[in-house]
Amino acid sequence: MATLKKLSLSILVCLTLACNASSSTSFDELFQSSWASDHLIHEGDLLKLKLDNFSGAGFASKRKYMYGKTTAQIKLVEGDSAGTVTAFYMSSDGASHHEFDFEFLGNTTGEPYLVQTNIYIDGIGNREQRMDLWFDPTADFHSYSILYHPRQVVFAVDETPIRVYREQNGVAFPRDQAMGVYSSIWNADDWATQGGRVKTDWSHAPFVTTYREVEIEGCECATSEDLKRCNGSTAGNNWWDQPMMAELSVHQSHQLIWVRANHLVYDYCADPGRFPVLPPECERGRV
Repeated sequence: MATLKKLSLSILVCLTLACNASSSTSFDELFQSSWASDHLIHEGDLLKLKLDNFSGAGFASKRKYMYGKTTAQIKLVEGDSAGTVTAFYMSSDGASHHEFDFEFLGNTTGEPYLVQTNIYIDGIGNREQRMDLWFDPTADFHSYSILYHPRQVVFAVDETPIRVYREQNGVAFPRDQAMGVYSSIWNADDWATQGGRVKTDWSHAPFVTTYREVEIEGCECATSEDLKRCNGSTAGNNWWDQPMMAELSVHQSHQLIWVRANHLVYDYCADPGRFPVLPPECERGRV
């Protein structure tokens, strides 16, 4: 297992077949601005994305990966963040893409942030869950991670799992497309806060999301041969392929039960108005 070191604004990548220990490179070597580069600001060990009434901003990894884990240490927009969305996610390209989303939905001052997760498989999403958090995500940095395993996708907050999407018979599972890592901030006041009833108050701009660390540890894929390699000949040689990573531990399972019991505020599997016939993964309770 590679040792994952945490360095300020560094990306740590362990390539399949390539390394027994992680190597570090600068943020700019592995990430680039994806839009509005003038709204992406470096301040020492911090990176900031700014939203104002002219533009939001985003960054994207220069490479794509198959399986592994990505984590961002994020402090969300302080104060009145209504109408804003900060996203941290993995995605492949094209209409039939796969995507794993964290979307942080801003709110009026004093009201809690909501964290929406969603999963797209072959271009089809509509798998939203929303939760509030057990801390103030604007007061300090917290870690948000996506574990992409051949058997499960796990969303975690400060290493506490909040959602699991598992491989199972008869249910689509993403395993054939390399994915980039992305983050952005933008205005979504048509839907993000209380269903769009509360609009962005631009007198409070700029809205700033701050990053202290962004990390990737996964199998880098640049070609179709890389994709075969990540899925095939090296399977079992990486920490994310180990049997213990294929399912939650007993402790993690208890954490997930606690989170869902105390902080889940919306689950597409419990919305018969949208889904009179439950999606197959919901019928098995595996989302």
